[in-house]
Amino acid sequence: MNYKLKNFTFGAQLESYEPKALLNYSPAFKETNLATYSINYNNEKAGIDVTLGHFYEQFGSGLALRLWEDKQLGIANSLLGGKIKYTDPDQIITLKALAGKQRSGFTLTDGFIGGLDAELKLDSLMKIKNLRSAIGLSYVNKYENNRENALSPKNVEVYASRLKMEYSKFAMEFEYLYKTKDNIKQVTVLDPNNTFSGNAYYLNLSYAADRFGIIANLRRLENFNLYSQRDQIGNIYHNAVLDYLPALTKQYDYSLANIYVYQAQPRLSFLPQKKSGEIGSQFDIFYKIRKRTFLGGKYGVDLSLNISNWYGLKGTYRNYINDNNNYKTDFLKLGEKYYADQSIDIRTKLKDSWKIAFVFINQYYNTYRTEETVGEVKAKTVVLDNIYKFSKSSVKLELQHQWADSYHGNWAACLAEYNFKKNWSVFINDLYNYGNPDKEKQLHYYTGGLVFRKNSFRVQASYGRQRGGLLCVGGVCRFVPESAGLSLGVSASY
Repeated sequence: MNYKLKNFTFGAQLESYEPKALLNYSPAFKETNLATYSINYNNEKAGIDVTLGHFYEQFGSGLALRLWEDKQLGIANSLLGGKIKYTDPDQIITLKALAGKQRSGFTLTDGFIGGLDAELKLDSLMKIKNLRSAIGLSYVNKYENNRENALSPKNVEVYASRLKMEYSKFAMEFEYLYKTKDNIKQVTVLDPNNTFSGNAYYLNLSYAADRFGIIANLRRLENFNLYSQRDQIGNIYHNAVLDYLPALTKQYDYSLANIYVYQAQPRLSFLPQKKSGEIGSQFDIFYKIRKRTFLGGKYGVDLSLNISNWYGLKGTYRNYINDNNNYKTDFLKLGEKYYADQSIDIRTKLKDSWKIAFVFINQYYNTYRTEETVGEVKAKTVVLDNIYKFSKSSVKLELQHQWADSYHGNWAACLAEYNFKKNWSVFINDLYNYGNPDKEKQLHYYTGGLVFRKNSFRVQASYGRQRGGLLCVGGVCRFVPESAGLSLGVSASY
């Protein structure tokens, strides 16, 4: 609930959790309690924004700090404390300062968090036509008492710098971050005897014209993750996470394409594996073929190509049984391949009322490195997606097939959806793992449901089976076990 009175906004959020109601959710979310509360003062003329209580915030792209909430992933990592933001009247300088403790369920983590962020727009200083640019600096500090072990650092700091530039049809973003020494985790045990620093490099380049566009993402992470409580490092629930490290791969809309999904690998460990981070790239290329041409046909064709490749950092690692554990990485050399995919997406119309899409995806997935299990998978997926519109209704038919040489084996999937009376739709979906090497796992994962939507109000009720694996939103994932049952979702915004 939020209540606004002139420049003040008062907010509170009540949450209730049944025991074990959400599969593989953080056990910190339990029972019923007041989850967040805040008072905010916002004076746009003076450029001042002040919050006391719980708040969310992000510095730059989120590599240094991102406080956010996502119910599907079980993330709710607001800070309880204070935040102030100032923007000058010309909106050239933006300054932020914050301090507080991070939420963990209905309690708080042990670490005390402080942060500063400054961004300066250079447009008025450089005075170059069609050029927009800005620089930013960030600082984040986590203070935590080290009474358990004197070798654990009391303060872990992140220093970040960023540059943004846009000129004509080109754009660039670059970030560099350095993290002071922090603990690492071996298997599931915190290692208080070994502390290492970390760093991150991120570069985004883009070009956009009328019918052509390309986006390139390049990133290198070395021992780079930040938690507000050291014993939570690497936990599977995203509890106490302070930064935002999504996988820079294409986020597919289709179910079979999301069986083998990559998670960012920023951590340093010597056990059970020797690895220290990731390096890789993603390229998105878009092209629209004109209509009424030989290849474009009557309606034109939208093409998109995606290429992603991610590797471990190549380096030398000492044996963990030595007293002085250490390692050395080569800055731009590629180590073992973790993940790769190449996809092409072709969309057009066959008639005014008939839209069609064809998608082909080729994937490589290193299960040993990404899931710390055994083996690797090569998978090829094809999708044929159809939408046919009638005068007052529409039908969607989606057919998918995946060939995989190991792990789950081959899959087939079909989705049928009927939209009627403007606000209603019914659907039925089935994923069949007919090629699983284990015959007992050759199952149908079926789902059927009904949806009502009006403006921003939406209700969905469904019943069926959920495939176990990774549930991902925006490149951030959590594991969910197989399940069956009824699901009801209600959402509205005002």
